[in-house]
Amino acid sequence: MITKTLMRAMDGRAFLVVAILLAIAVFVPASNLYLPTGHPLRVPDHFVPLLGKYLTYAMLALALDLVWGFCGILSLGHGAFFALGGYAMGMYLMRQIGDRGVYANPVLPDFMVFLNYDELPWFWHGFDMFWFAALMVVLVPGLLAFVFGWLAFRSRVTGVYLSIITQAMTYALMLAFFRNDMGFGGNNGLTDFKDILGAPLQAGTTRAALFAASAVALTVSFIVCAAIVRSKLGKVLVAVRDAESRTRFLGYRVEGYKLFAFTASAVIAGIAGALYVPQVGIINPGEFAPANSIEIVVWAAVGGRGTLVGPMIGAVLVNAGKSWFTGVWPEFWLFALGGLFVAVTLFLPRGIVGTIAGGWAALKARRASAHAEEGVDESTTTSRLEPSPAE
Repeated sequence: MITKTLMRAMDGRAFLVVAILLAIAVFVPASNLYLPTGHPLRVPDHFVPLLGKYLTYAMLALALDLVWGFCGILSLGHGAFFALGGYAMGMYLMRQIGDRGVYANPVLPDFMVFLNYDELPWFWHGFDMFWFAALMVVLVPGLLAFVFGWLAFRSRVTGVYLSIITQAMTYALMLAFFRNDMGFGGNNGLTDFKDILGAPLQAGTTRAALFAASAVALTVSFIVCAAIVRSKLGKVLVAVRDAESRTRFLGYRVEGYKLFAFTASAVIAGIAGALYVPQVGIINPGEFAPANSIEIVVWAAVGGRGTLVGPMIGAVLVNAGKSWFTGVWPEFWLFALGGLFVAVTLFLPRGIVGTIAGGWAALKARRASAHAEEGVDESTTTSRLEPSPAE
């Protein structure tokens, strides 16, 4: 049943996207590991985790597009789900350090020893096991989104009011995680990771494996989102986006549809955060900053919301530009980002992919119209040349 639903969602363009992502998942690690240094096709060591970070951002933008582009929920708090998934993975990585830390405590992470913790907090238990951490990566963001969404959608909070309270949620979490007594490392967060599943994080094979895992996770997320938006459920989500009151009047329980999309989106964002942390090497409360969530919206808008592919492209392009700008003109990056958003809003309101798709559809329509007119003219000419039965 699930397999049939997923395959039904895969048209020619979706298959092309999946093929490209899987090709990237193979080419980048193989290029880095097997091609000699100096080869023109070799991806340098420092580029592998950087590209992997871009893929996790693409996954995060895809998660936002599911709720904003197809359900009309402008969330300004998706950075919170991303950060929670990252913290769950960071807690696992911290437990793997053991007695190799600065204070050589086999149980307590270094920051807990420094802050004079007597014992490991209860919510840290179980994170020494990968399966438990992976479960929390999915469960914690999903549960928060479910509870938050159930309260908000049940109260029929919509529009800008919903956007504001999602931003308030992530800001409140940022303030909470900044506190040292919360047990998450305070301002410094979690860092100094050593290995994952017994493999050193600094090893080239580990970096390549994490990149491949990010590409595969992005591929699976794209397939799942495509299956959702192209199903009957997806049609209802679009109806909610375009005319929520009318959809409710037709008998649909709008709150349930919105809650499903919001929760599924949060789970995808949490997985993206979990893949982000081992490649970057740190997770701190700054990931909860409202500005980060607003930046995710910019990625989706630049690429083209409501297209699935657009937000992924937008996330990669904007962050690649950010890496270049912050290296060349770091003081102008925020101006460039703001100018990009204004330019897209004014000149490309449908984003890059949306504008290209719209232009291509218009071109095909004009060609079809021209062919139809030619056919009408030919048939008219032919009928005039043929004698009538009376003649």
